[in-house]
Amino acid sequence: MRKVDVHEIIDNARFSQFHWLVMCLCALLLIFDGYDLFIYGVVLPVIMQEWGLTPLQAGALGSYALFGMMFGALIFGTLADRIGRKKGIAICFVLFSGATVLNGFASTPTEFGIFRFLAGLGCGGLMPNVVALMNEYAPKKLRSTLVAIMFSGYSLGGMFSAGLGIYMLPRFGWEAMFFAAAVPLLLLPVILWKLPESVGFLVRQGRTEQARTLLNRIDPSLALGAGDELVMTEVKGKSASVLELFRDGRGVRTLSIWIAFFCCLLMVYALGSWLPKLMANAGYSLGSSLSFLVALNLGGMFGAILGGWLGDRFNLAKVVVAFFAVSVASISLLGFKTPMPVLYTLITIAGATVIGTQILLYASAAQFYGLSIRSTGLGWASGIGRNGAIVGPLLGGALLGIELPLQLNFIAFAIPGVIAALAMTVFAVSSQRSGASAPAMLAAAKA
Repeated sequence: MRKVDVHEIIDNARFSQFHWLVMCLCALLLIFDGYDLFIYGVVLPVIMQEWGLTPLQAGALGSYALFGMMFGALIFGTLADRIGRKKGIAICFVLFSGATVLNGFASTPTEFGIFRFLAGLGCGGLMPNVVALMNEYAPKKLRSTLVAIMFSGYSLGGMFSAGLGIYMLPRFGWEAMFFAAAVPLLLLPVILWKLPESVGFLVRQGRTEQARTLLNRIDPSLALGAGDELVMTEVKGKSASVLELFRDGRGVRTLSIWIAFFCCLLMVYALGSWLPKLMANAGYSLGSSLSFLVALNLGGMFGAILGGWLGDRFNLAKVVVAFFAVSVASISLLGFKTPMPVLYTLITIAGATVIGTQILLYASAAQFYGLSIRSTGLGWASGIGRNGAIVGPLLGGALLGIELPLQLNFIAFAIPGVIAALAMTVFAVSSQRSGASAPAMLAAAKA
């Protein structure tokens, strides 16, 4: 009989077919998630014209899904701890795909908003559970990179949404874009069959035989048998209040990362919702305007992977500051008349440094907070960020409503990036001071 540490097995495992399977399935789920979220920006110019919506009304309609995401993350995150991540992911997948299909039957803005809210519940619940599952199974030395690669599926879904819109909108109308969300539901049996359950959940439930089977797939050389005891230290630690995020010198950095989350998600959803409409107003055709959304998400996919690679090798906070600085420059330049290759390049860079930075911020928060308050820290940072996501489409609608010149619209979208860069600079400086003072405090304690 052996005592086997579950975390040690996973942390030191070699990358294998099992990890490929988990990463690909999680990325596939995020592709569907990204499609359902970015679809609104794709159909926005058409439904504004059909229903006679003002920019402010359209911005409010776009925020319904984001309200749903905020509540979905809170509801399904807790639910998955009780019923298992696999069931939680499956429920969220069915909810957002089913609600998106129903969106195609909406005949009024009110019906459309209700279905978008329901889809947002599923999307908001899926994302943290998929990220947590990938994080749980990834080997320690590849964790940031694998989560970043998996997260690129989100941008791929946005690209697919825009690409499909270029073909389908002129031929079949906006409703067909939502009906297409029924196709992923055909893959539900594959998800239920192949996606592994959280090994931590299985151990806590006493389902050790299933947990041993999964661990043998991760490292076949172990050859775990029925007599081997699985040992797993509790990763959550004791429950912590939000006040713990401000104790022991963490206050300044907590506020800094909250500001950065808010500003970054504001930019992500302002651009995702309004880029096609802004470009259509600037005189580009609907097809060209949607192709800009493809470029934005293509940049996001590469930015996520590059950000994960840089984050594993350099000071993560400084990488985030650099990404924000580049995003401000690229977004500000979008409003000026430039040759098409330059315009596409700027949009791709903006996607890489806005959508990619969103993932880097999650990694920054996870590394900053200790085990006992990590869940609380990530939850609050994400919740503050979701408020920024809600404000983004509303801000875009308000700006279009007052009919500002195109350049000023994009400069307004870039201002949150300046604030976020300053906030993360404060975070980096505060972290350096905290690191420098730690040895002195230790020496004083010893004396």
